[in-house]
Amino acid sequence: MYLLIPAAGIGKRMGSNRNKLLLEVRSQPIIAWTLKAAAAAGTIEWIGIISQPTDWPDFKAILADLKLSKPVELIIGGSTRQESVYNGLQALPAAAEQVLIHDGARCLVTPDLLNSCAQAIRQCPGLIAAVPVKDTIKVVDENGIIQSTPDRQQLWAAQTPQGFNVKLLKQCHAEGVRQGWEVTDDAALFEMCGIEVQIVPGEETNLKVTTPQDLAIAEFILSSRGL
Repeated sequence: MYLLIPAAGIGKRMGSNRNKLLLEVRSQPIIAWTLKAAAAAGTIEWIGIISQPTDWPDFKAILADLKLSKPVELIIGGSTRQESVYNGLQALPAAAEQVLIHDGARCLVTPDLLNSCAQAIRQCPGLIAAVPVKDTIKVVDENGIIQSTPDRQQLWAAQTPQGFNVKLLKQCHAEGVRQGWEVTDDAALFEMCGIEVQIVPGEETNLKVTTPQDLAIAEFILSSRGL
């Protein structure tokens, strides 16, 4: 299975002036934890890190330290996540029929979840890891007035990995460029093109490190795993 890791962001909500994936959790960069999970997932055979060239010296140093046994390619990122994934798709090896896309900031993903998604994507055109929403959700207008309360039983919080048939995802990205669509994940492109996307049960601990508080939570979870 081929894995693309979007890692081109700055991390404004983290209050950082550099790529947040270079910030450390338990004395290792965030991206290192993501890469170690990918390396430990038996189904993953190739890794592409989509990032800005200004970060490549740091990423190369991290990769040299990790000494991964799997090939890792650095791919030039775009100005948005959508553009970055588009670039990543063009850089996939020609043999790639399915691909997993996993945000570098979700450094708590387990090899088991990566393997589950890799196995499931062979049976469907698209999938996302997700967990049921626990909180009551309110739809609110621009004035802060509640408009509706969706049925919580039908709500899931999207995570990554997300998996796709490569040919279909390339077609959806091309259509997105043609139509000028702006989306926050690749599953949305599938939805807009009328292609079914399946849910794979995610992990409650598979949070996205976005704020300083998330760093503290990630520290605790990794510590509880004995890492």
